[in-house]
Amino acid sequence: MEIISLCYPEQVPENNQEEIVCAIGFFDGVHKGHQKVIQTAQNLAKKQNRKSAVITFTPHPSVVLQGTKKTVSYLTPLPEKKNILADMGIDILYVITFNKALAQLTPSEFIDQFIIKLGIKHLVTGFDFTYGAKGIGNVNTLDKDGNGQFGVTIVDKLTENNEKISSTRIRKLIQLGEMTSVKELLGRPLFIRGHVISGAQRGRKIGYPTANIEVDSKYALPKTGVYAVTVKLDNRVIYGMANLGYNPTFEDDYKIKLEVHLFDFHEDIYGKELILEWQAFTRPEQKFDGIEQLIDQLKQDEQEIRHLFGQFEQ
Repeated sequence: MEIISLCYPEQVPENNQEEIVCAIGFFDGVHKGHQKVIQTAQNLAKKQNRKSAVITFTPHPSVVLQGTKKTVSYLTPLPEKKNILADMGIDILYVITFNKALAQLTPSEFIDQFIIKLGIKHLVTGFDFTYGAKGIGNVNTLDKDGNGQFGVTIVDKLTENNEKISSTRIRKLIQLGEMTSVKELLGRPLFIRGHVISGAQRGRKIGYPTANIEVDSKYALPKTGVYAVTVKLDNRVIYGMANLGYNPTFEDDYKIKLEVHLFDFHEDIYGKELILEWQAFTRPEQKFDGIEQLIDQLKQDEQEIRHLFGQFEQ
């Protein structure tokens, strides 16, 4: 997949002679609804013997439009979005920087700069796509703003249990720890990628060694608690249980930590990169009166999560 970064007004596309079918949207999560839009563009590209493309944006428009200073978390930070789109077989990915100058373009100016000049001959969007200053351009104005220079396909909403699949809905489920439902809407588990860093090594002393994974604020995280997880490491999938929280039994620094105990695993993985997939929430984080109480609970957690995975202690 070819990746092309654009930033208005410094980097604007020259008139492209290639003929392209393109899906456009922010696509955070690349959930099943997004996949329907993107796959529609891919199918049209094959029929029309044209290249398939996706236009997405960075950062999230709220960072610019609302001037928020807080860190925005994503279901799929941009590097992960790139990986997913590449796996889907997209030919070209255009990443447009969302800045104040871009936000001030009129709908027709946006179409001229970023659709017509890119050589897009057919544009595919979701039913709720908006563009141009204050989002006044929408699916009903695309034909007018395009002036007949490209075709348009609007993809209707995709629903599950009679409710629209959306990034907002998925975020609410994540906050509730409903990871099975999140997986159904995304078409894959929510995940976080991070390196194993050094920790206090208390788990090793009580028979439950843990890998401490760096927590990047760019990733949307579920609520604190204990989770059944799968971990991808060096092309292997390992079952385990993770605690996301503040270690109330031992800690008092209020810094969120992610620790994972990998079942039947005894290798040194300090410094290695893991992909941790959130499979199921099992219980809230809690403070214990002592080490023995903690160990008893960890044994119960392990038994429950092994049963959930259909795994048995080796």
